[in-house]
Amino acid sequence: MINTGKAEGKFFVDGAISSDFITRFIQEHAADKSIGAYSIFIGQVRHDEIANTRVKAIDYTAHAEMVLEKFEEIRTGLFARYPIHAIHVYHSVGLVAAGDICFFVLAASGHRHSAIRACEEAVNLVKSELPIWGKLLLENNGSEWEENHPF
Repeated sequence: MINTGKAEGKFFVDGAISSDFITRFIQEHAADKSIGAYSIFIGQVRHDEIANTRVKAIDYTAHAEMVLEKFEEIRTGLFARYPIHAIHVYHSVGLVAAGDICFFVLAASGHRHSAIRACEEAVNLVKSELPIWGKLLLENNGSEWEENHPF
């Protein structure tokens, strides 16, 4: 089973990403006996200290149309560069509390090297090229925009 690489309008999850959501993707590909490796990246909201207070949540916003268009280019490139069977990428929009999952990437391939490289590249490209913004909500009721560090 080879994934065609079409984004099919999927990318965003409202709020936190659940572990059940993540598990579903591994189970979906379990029947494909040509898959020998999965590489998974899971990003969660950190309880960072900023200016003598802590992050309690991030409110994510995105330019959805631009994200989906650019992400389709990214997916197509990943399938061209690596012999992967699937690549799934999901990012939260809306409010995600510290400690909750906000970003999920899964690459499936016949061999670990391809899965690991495709997963890492997908994470880096999403963080550096897609118009997704996070407003840090602080315990002192202040807020500031997250500075994205893609690499």
